[in-house]
Amino acid sequence: MKKILMATVATVMSIGVAGAADLSARMPVKAPPPVMAPVFSWTGCYIGGYVGGAWSGSDSTAYPYTAGFANAYGYAYNTDSSFIGGGTVGCNWQPVGSPFVLGLEGELGYLSVEGSAYDPLRGTGYWASSKAGDWYGMITGRLGYSFGQALLYAKGGVAFVGVESTYTIPTASVSISDTVATWTVGGGLEWAFDMNWSVKAEYMYIGLDETQGACGSTTAVVGCFSQDVGGIHTAKIGLNYRFGGMGAPVMARY
Repeated sequence: MKKILMATVATVMSIGVAGAADLSARMPVKAPPPVMAPVFSWTGCYIGGYVGGAWSGSDSTAYPYTAGFANAYGYAYNTDSSFIGGGTVGCNWQPVGSPFVLGLEGELGYLSVEGSAYDPLRGTGYWASSKAGDWYGMITGRLGYSFGQALLYAKGGVAFVGVESTYTIPTASVSISDTVATWTVGGGLEWAFDMNWSVKAEYMYIGLDETQGACGSTTAVVGCFSQDVGGIHTAKIGLNYRFGGMGAPVMARY
């Protein structure tokens, strides 16, 4: 009797275990939580540096004259190209889910676009010179379109440039120097090779087109002069460091 009871209990237990295993196999398995992956964003602030070159968009033109014969003649001369270098600081904002990027940027750097030439009518003792530099600055807005980690953008705003014009004779020299506020426009391409670092290539035109004039104390000899200084083209490459890894990353499910 005892053997029969034990055999019955064993049979019931084996049936129960098999049924539990079958029930477990039929129950749905809970899916793991979705994995969150960062989506690249240009939102954030940055600081950077750049190097490049600058050249004048047109010749400078000097107009020496005496009283009663204003701008009687003028002569043009070339200006040299210049190395440029400096720093930038700015911030970007990219709305969530949008490819458009808005930004504000400040730039301060060195340039020296200058030239000189002798007066062709008065001879080698008389010459004119002009210079844009040794410094310049920009405050610009940026509007860009993002292709992920590549950003194509346009820029525009205000530029500040130091400009100096001089007319010299054998016994005297007349000069004028100003800080000129003018417009600037351009654009570039920026690529983020890391969550914090990006490189850029950029072109900007500074619409200088400034006319300066002055009269010397020895008016009987040198009289007065005016001088046109043309706009400036700039091209640069730069490296930017972005704080916080391009701002707070947007998270997406996949």
